[in-house]
Amino acid sequence: MHLDVLDLRNFYYRTKLGRIAQRAIRDRLVDLWPDVKGQTVVGFGFAAPLLRPFLPEARRVIALMPAQQGVMPWPAGMPNVSVLCEETQWPLDTGSVDRLVLLHGFETSEQPSALLEETARVLGPGGRALFIVPSRSGLWARRDGTPFGYGRPYTLGQLEAQLRRHEFQPERSMAALFSPPSGRQFWLRTADFLEKKGRRFAPWLAGGVLMVEVSKQMHSPRRGGLGAAVTRPLRVLEGVGQAIPTPSAGPGGGTTAAQPIRLAQAATPGTSPHGRPGCGRAKG
Repeated sequence: MHLDVLDLRNFYYRTKLGRIAQRAIRDRLVDLWPDVKGQTVVGFGFAAPLLRPFLPEARRVIALMPAQQGVMPWPAGMPNVSVLCEETQWPLDTGSVDRLVLLHGFETSEQPSALLEETARVLGPGGRALFIVPSRSGLWARRDGTPFGYGRPYTLGQLEAQLRRHEFQPERSMAALFSPPSGRQFWLRTADFLEKKGRRFAPWLAGGVLMVEVSKQMHSPRRGGLGAAVTRPLRVLEGVGQAIPTPSAGPGGGTTAAQPIRLAQAATPGTSPHGRPGCGRAKG
């Protein structure tokens, strides 16, 4: 079940805890994709808070928001790039996306397999997709006060196995949100310190979200006919040309049948050299 767009907007833009979560995940994303110049960057779900650093350099930035969630205009003070769409039918051409981010879109989907198929359709050759989901072992998935407490949390092995079944190849994986999901001032003030320490010392033990970058597997086209060259072909008609009799010169300068044919006719009992029966017997 998708969350309401108003609840997501209020968390990320109007609470201190939401701004901390936004900054922690966005910094990891920028480290993964530092250069998107001339590329098409798309976010699905509620990925708008992560896409702002790509607006100046990317050729195009699109924020897809599913109809079950709702849509809001984004970014503020700039031309709108957010689009309301069906969860498994995106208004994008096949193979037109270079970078794709899914935040609060995959773990809350009621049709995850169809969503992965749509993701594979729009991702172009050499493109990358980043799935951001709640970690099953993290603290953020256990709190209903944040958007990460809804939907299906994953372990790293579960997420990668599901992505491989849909012909995605995991390339890199990491975690984020190492600070507790608490609005108390002490935890808010130490959030940046805990985030840095968590990345260094406990990347998989206490992260609130998992981030898995994948590429799409491309299959080589199949050719018709034989798949391998025949090294020793069968010579069915080999030697046929030597069996054809050739004419030879006769006593009068003409031609007569070849010797093998004369021998075969002479060896046949009851026949004359001209092939008529009875002409070969001696008269008494």
